[in-house]
Amino acid sequence: MARGSKVFRPADLSESNASSYPEPFREGQRKRYTRRLGDHAGLKNYGVNLVRVLPDGQSSARHTHSKQDEFVYVVEGEFVLVTDAGRETVGPGTCIGFPAGTGDGHHFLNPTQKDAIFLVIGDRTAGDEVTYPDIDLELKAGTDGVRGFRRKDGTPYPAAARD
Repeated sequence: MARGSKVFRPADLSESNASSYPEPFREGQRKRYTRRLGDHAGLKNYGVNLVRVLPDGQSSARHTHSKQDEFVYVVEGEFVLVTDAGRETVGPGTCIGFPAGTGDGHHFLNPTQKDAIFLVIGDRTAGDEVTYPDIDLELKAGTDGVRGFRRKDGTPYPAAARD
């Protein structure tokens, strides 16, 4: 093994269904479990997460990034990909790219009776802002320069611990 590299299996990491979303949006994420593979490997420039969504769950609230590119590879099961263009069923081996700045909100739903799994890779570009077109939520810096969850009128949500 090369110096500095890290070899591991995803099953070696615990899963978490924690969410940093403020109430009332937090509970919608409880059927999503994440293993933070990139963090475990010590990666700094981009994140890699293995995401498992239980039946009738969703990957996240539908969202779009201003500066962060995202790439998804469906590993197992079927999802309904929801974008501004509508709904499309995607299954194992499907790749989906979400370029930054398009404004095309996206998320994945699992309407099946089996768990579904995807790998998501995203860069960690500073200053990224996230907009959630279907709910009153944005993740961005306020006038004070502090990044946090805000309503679309700019009013901050109370800070919540990640749980």
